Amino acid sequence: MGTCKPLLPFGDKTVIENCIDYLTAGGVQTIVVVLGHQAAELKTSLKDRQVQFALNPNPKSEMSESIACGVRKLRGDSRVTFITPADYPAVPAEVVVELLDHWRTGAAKLLLPEYQGRGGHPVLVDLSFRDELLHLEPERGLRSLFDAHRGQVRRVPVKSPFVARDIDTWDDYRSLYREVIGREPPELSWS
Repeated sequence: MGTCKPLLPFGDKTVIENCIDYLTAGGVQTIVVVLGHQAAELKTSLKDRQVQFALNPNPKSEMSESIACGVRKLRGDSRVTFITPADYPAVPAEVVVELLDHWRTGAAKLLLPEYQGRGGHPVLVDLSFRDELLHLEPERGLRSLFDAHRGQVRRVPVKSPFVARDIDTWDDYRSLYREVIGREPPELSWS
């Protein structure tokens, strides 16, 4: 898109602030934001948020490297983590609660929300897989973990289409903004 998607406005907050808010409201206690491209701007914009930062020194690397950077920041006694790109701003907190509830039952250790058969984010990963998260196949990322442990994977049907709605293009952004916020997004002079 030619811009820093996490810093795009989404309602009265930014895209990434909406992500942080739904994770927090859903019960996530520690948020680690992995920085790469435009790290300084993101850190400044989130200075008043209760988040930790991890720096991916190679922001052009595959997502697997960013996941490893974030996992290294988690406390050793952490039992579960959610992983999501920062461009899923409309996920309701109820999705996080639902995934946590499924995990607590012990039914599965790898949980993926889905809406009408489409998988999405955030994904929940039991940290018994911590070492594997640190060594994901670069080209396949989380798919390699999920494929290696198919018996531990559960797709959890949710009521929100927004688990499968990210922002990859300007059309995606405008469409999602209109659908969720109920009006056109602000004109951006740098778009």
